Amino acid sequence: MFWSRLYNVFLFTAALVAVPFYGSKMFLTGKYRKSIGPKFGRIPGDIVSRLHEAGTPRIWLHAVSVGEVTAAAPIVAALRSRFPGAGFILSTSTETGQEMARNLVNDATAHIYYPIDIPCIVRKVLDRVRPDVFVPVETELWPNFIRICRERGVRVVMANGRISPRSFRGYRATRFFWGKILAILDDAGVISPTDAKRLSAIGMPVSKIHVLGNAKYDGLAARTAPEMEREMTRTLGIGPEDRVLVAGSTHDGEESAVVEVYRDILSRRPDFKLILIPRHIERGDAVTDLVRRAGFPDVIRMSAIRNGQVRQGERVIVVDVIGELFKVYSLADVVFCGGSLVPKGGQNLLEAAAWGKVVFYGPFMDDFRDERALLEEVGAGRTVRNREELSAGILGLLDHPDLLREKGEAGRRAVAANRGAAARYAELIAGHLK
Repeated sequence: MFWSRLYNVFLFTAALVAVPFYGSKMFLTGKYRKSIGPKFGRIPGDIVSRLHEAGTPRIWLHAVSVGEVTAAAPIVAALRSRFPGAGFILSTSTETGQEMARNLVNDATAHIYYPIDIPCIVRKVLDRVRPDVFVPVETELWPNFIRICRERGVRVVMANGRISPRSFRGYRATRFFWGKILAILDDAGVISPTDAKRLSAIGMPVSKIHVLGNAKYDGLAARTAPEMEREMTRTLGIGPEDRVLVAGSTHDGEESAVVEVYRDILSRRPDFKLILIPRHIERGDAVTDLVRRAGFPDVIRMSAIRNGQVRQGERVIVVDVIGELFKVYSLADVVFCGGSLVPKGGQNLLEAAAWGKVVFYGPFMDDFRDERALLEEVGAGRTVRNREELSAGILGLLDHPDLLREKGEAGRRAVAANRGAAARYAELIAGHLK
């Protein structure tokens, strides 16, 4: 097919740039070393054995990274209840996602890395996995993989599909290409009517699109537990008298604003602690240095605590450990969600809201508009335009603790009320396994 040849020419051209770039990153930082072999089809022997012994039907779900794993987990659980003897394979693209998948999705028969979209590698991995159905979680479309699945009679069903405004602009500009790919899919379950309209606009037949909700609600509401909060309280040495501002998934340019907001809080509430969780843990050194330069030398990193260092009352904690964000939110009195004061599209607000926390965020929330609308409707989410508004908003709520609790509880109820999407996705997928 012409579109397939065109794509492979583009893929080869992109590889000429990507291979030297990622090769240097791997050599200099050690990043990608765990995943590079499996992505080229080198599956470890113990995983091959598990794949060989997996039951039927064989259901392969793919979740790119941490966020998608959160959505995949309740779908796997719902499918496992329908098909207790099935083989479940969960793949990720990132190493952080792989670690999260191994910790969170115990119902999976095997955890693997998603292969690079080169036909010979795709065929090699499909020979190992032998799926009956392939389920990309959210909108993860790799043309060669999907085409080869169709050639082999493997059903392809999208789950928890979403298309951000930025992604939509790119897809729509190349609709002539993506329409061919989407036509191959057997069905697509999407989060909202907006996602359905966007998917249709880039070529997916309307008859194959189903609005089923957001499976992340199921995963988050089910994961909140007092034991998890107690574990994090012990780990970080947070006392019952401590008040905490948690700034989660922050990007470069946001930590400095948060530290200044924290300074404002301390001027009126000296008992407060600050927990900073950068979106990319490799920025731990830079964030820690920024905190010290801002006049807070009493800072400790979670990686040091994990390695045996005891917290001695440090005011600021930098979380530079994978997979702890959701648990740390349980400690917060109030939350700032990053990727939003800088134009990064925002981050997932629901993780904090599931714990009953009021969430502040900047104006750049394009990738999480529905989540923002849900929380703002019940008063549990607040948009701020800059550091000054963030400081005023937090201090204003802290002056009214009953209102803070009331709004946070309203957000928690809103998340819980939207559960049920995972079961609907399981039903859609099961329809292709009868």
